[in-house]
Formats: sequence, structure tokens, C-alpha cells
Amino acid sequence: MLRVLTGIAILCAALAAVAQTYPNRPIRMVVPYPPGGGTDALGRITAERMSDRLGVAVVVANVPGGSGTVGSESVRRAEPDGYTLLFNASLFLLGKHVVKSTPYDPLDDFTALGRTGLAPLLLISSSKVEGNTLADVVRAVRANPNNFNMAISGMGAAGHLGSLEFMRLVGVNLQAIPYKGTAPALADVMGGQVQLMIDAATALLPQTKGGRVRGLAITSATRSPVNPDIPTTVEAGMPGLNLTSWYGVWGPKGLPAAVNNRLVTAIAEGVRQPEFQTRIDAAGILPGYLDPAAFVEFMRGDLTRAVGLLKAANFQPE
Repeated sequence: MLRVLTGIAILCAALAAVAQTYPNRPIRMVVPYPPGGGTDALGRITAERMSDRLGVAVVVANVPGGSGTVGSESVRRAEPDGYTLLFNASLFLLGKHVVKSTPYDPLDDFTALGRTGLAPLLLISSSKVEGNTLADVVRAVRANPNNFNMAISGMGAAGHLGSLEFMRLVGVNLQAIPYKGTAPALADVMGGQVQLMIDAATALLPQTKGGRVRGLAITSATRSPVNPDIPTTVEAGMPGLNLTSWYGVWGPKGLPAAVNNRLVTAIAEGVRQPEFQTRIDAAGILPGYLDPAAFVEFMRGDLTRAVGLLKAANFQPE
């Protein structure tokens, strides 16, 4: 009995020491996509606010590859000491439903630390497509579906799911052209090689203001302050197109309780700072914080919906 009590006392002392000393060096936050996209942008804003709360630098490391699986796997395999974290988007949740070789289960092999924001999707058309409204484009698509195709920035990403839902609602199957990221997909829409695209509004809204693409509808409850001329999907007559992308922070499985609690608190306090709200508003991102328990519950429901859309489209993982 004495040995048990001694062991408990030693463990409690060790946990207290961890709580007092963590963190004492920079934290590496992996973003598993190239720089410049919506995930990278919000990841950097989140990292800055966490740095303020934790008192050490939270440094973003871009580790792209395998539809986000390469960087995510590097976090799964990291020591669960709180010095390696993952910032990822909703695509992460689909795992083997998109990439067969995915070596992890997103729900069981990581520690969810909090959801930090939501990004409505934006449906755009090339400026070379006739018609200024969603209704105009839908009529044209139904009349001549062979004249239209859709750019997909990442298979299984929110934009891909939105594209599947758009085609279901319109009642046509358009050719979906996959790209390795939003930037090359958007470039082909701007150039007129591809006619339509749905992706996170954060990356597409700036181009609508320049007139290089036409914004048809955004999947938010209200219009975006970045470009208030673009109607919501409800206003445009397609209320069923209501998906969003979302973003969150994870750690490796098995984080010590003291470290886990410190990180959860830093995220929660960081996203409530006025500067965080101002920055994400400018980027077209909506506030959407969820604590770990609510985040896990949300992910389970979102996974069910996403898998349903993929199965309905007979999508086969790579």
C-alpha cells in the first residue's frame, strides 16, 4: 500500500512539474498543405494568438503531400509532449474515405484540442461563362452540360463535397477536374479553361472583387463583408447548398492532462481575442469555436454527412 501511495505522489508531483514548466520552448504547428491557402492563413492567425497566451513562439511548418496525410502523419508519430501540433481543415476528417493509404484514424489517433473557425464555400464561374446569376448559370448547365466542368482543389475537401451537392441539386453530372490545391484550380477558372468551381470563400473572394471570376453564391447565412454584392445560396435560390469548410487544432494521442488543458485554454482564449476576430473577418472566415468535447461530437456528425455525399456520387478513394 505504501508503494502505491508513493507512486501516486511521485506521479502527481511529475504532473505538477509539467504544468509549471510547459511550454518552455517553441511549439511546432504543422499545416499539411502549401503556404498561401485558407488553412495556412487561419493556422498562422491561430498560432499567433496561441503564442500570446502560452508565452512561447508557435511556429507554423508547412508539410504538404498526400492530400494532407503526410503532415498529419508526422504529428501522429510525434512525441505527445505538446511541442508538435496539427492545424488542419475538414478534409482531414475523411482519412481513408479519400486516400486508401491513410495510416491513421482522424478521430481515434489524435487529440482534438478545439475548432477555431468556419469558412463558407463560394461558387464561382469563369468570367467567360454567360450569365451573371446562379439561376442563369443553372439554366445554361442544364441546357448544355457538356459545355461545363468543375475544378476540384482537393478530392474529399469541402469544395469537392460542395461540388457533388451542387451537381445533385442541379440534376446533372459534370466532369470534375482534380487539382493539387486551390491556386492551380483557380488559375484555370480565371483563364476560362474550367467553367465552375466551389471552394472555401477565403481563397476565392479576392478574385471576385477583381472581376477575374464571377461570384454566384456563398454558403453563409449572411453576405460576406469582403464582397457584399455576392448573394447567399438562400438568396440565390439554392438553399440546399449549405456546406462549409472548418478548421481545428489537434495534438498526438496521449497528451499529458496538464499539457492538454494548457493548450485547450490557450486556443479558447486566443480565438476570443478581438484581434483574432478582426483578422478572420478580413479573411472571410467566420467564428466557430468549439471545445474538445463539442468538436468531437461535431466531427462525428460531419463525417456521416460527408461520407454519404461521397457514396452517393460513387466516389472511390485514391
